[in-house]
Amino acid sequence: MTTATPELLTVPEVMARLKLGRSTVYDLIRSRRLVSITIGRARRIPADAVRDFIAGEIGETA
Repeated sequence: MTTATPELLTVPEVMARLKLGRSTVYDLIRSRRLVSITIGRARRIPADAVRDFIAGEIGETA
């Protein structure tokens, strides 16, 4: 049985995808609006979490 490993993004990759600055991305992480994990000293954001965040923001405006 094979399980797919989720794609993990760096903060700069999330910044580029969302067209946001570093501070804003870290604010979203701090406020728990964007899910992230820490591996050692590295912060990683699952690609699914970015998609969920976008879908949630679209849902709030609708």
